[in-house]
Amino acid sequence: MVSILLFNVIVLLKNECKDTVFFVPLHFHTLLTLNFTIMKKFLQEFKDFAMRGNVVDMAVGVIIGGAFGKIVTSLVNDILMPPIGWLLGGTDFTKLSLKFPAREGMDPVTWNYGNFIQVTIDFLIVALCIFLVIKGINKLSSLRKKEEEAAPAPAPEPSKEEVLLTEIRDILKTK
Repeated sequence: MVSILLFNVIVLLKNECKDTVFFVPLHFHTLLTLNFTIMKKFLQEFKDFAMRGNVVDMAVGVIIGGAFGKIVTSLVNDILMPPIGWLLGGTDFTKLSLKFPAREGMDPVTWNYGNFIQVTIDFLIVALCIFLVIKGINKLSSLRKKEEEAAPAPAPEPSKEEVLLTEIRDILKTK
């Protein structure tokens, strides 16, 4: 891949600098043209892929998910953890840590387990929210399936042959 990019850079430089002579043997020039065509095709395939609906929907979901993560972080940091810390005697969970003694020529090492507790609570809240959303979606889809099953399909119209046979039967009954 690096060689493809390098060859394409040489082709671009060759097109920009008409006065400069590049010592590229003939088989390399053929390879450069081939690689340029491959790169154009690759970029076109990537463009087609990126513009499909699923990728765009996924990008919107990631952006909304990032914003939702900020809301959950604020909920945990500003709403849930202060009362929990107050109940535990005024503890600020983000500041909970364990300090290891310093060794010769080294700074002391801290183990910030309070921040880990807070991030774990963030994760549990996000996981609960996702679980509830998926549970709601599954419930709606099961209700939709039940509605489709409850409404029986109308009986199909009889074919022309069946109609004719029925008429013939009725005529024969009357004779």
